[in-house]
Amino acid sequence: MSTADLLLHPVRLRVLQALLDGRTMTTGQLRDDLADVPSATLYRHVATLAEAGVLEVVTEQRVRGAVERTYRLQLARASVDADALAAMTPEDHARAFTAFVAGLLADFDRYLAGGHVDPLADQVSFRQVALWLTDEETAELLAEVRAAIAAHTDLGPGDGRRHRLLTTVLLPRSGGR
Repeated sequence: MSTADLLLHPVRLRVLQALLDGRTMTTGQLRDDLADVPSATLYRHVATLAEAGVLEVVTEQRVRGAVERTYRLQLARASVDADALAAMTPEDHARAFTAFVAGLLADFDRYLAGGHVDPLADQVSFRQVALWLTDEETAELLAEVRAAIAAHTDLGPGDGRRHRLLTTVLLPRSGGR
């Protein structure tokens, strides 16, 4: 299975999202977090990610006769490397992007179905801006964005913090040369 196929399956993508912030979680905690995913399906996909080395077993303990594992995301293994990206066909990229966007749509649908919906109070936003940048200016912008995000990635739960997802997409505009 290609790395893109491994990572962009809808259930596996949600497992990765649950662990993106560096938390460690048992499959039971993941099940609570992803309550709409059947348990057998979740266990199967967690096992697939662990077997591929995307999830690392941090601890194991016996609970009522079963072994309960606590997992951590191996961020370096949870992305498609440059060589794999270069080997992808346009159809592979379209399929990967479709899975990515479908996951994003599903996240938004779950937010809307969650009962209390107040985009203003929840600071929900989606925007698109057009920029004219050289490749060097684009690289500089991305470095600045990564630095701004990195300054906040070590903040954990508590102190009124809400778990949030920040999603970015950067594309050259067709005909924008």
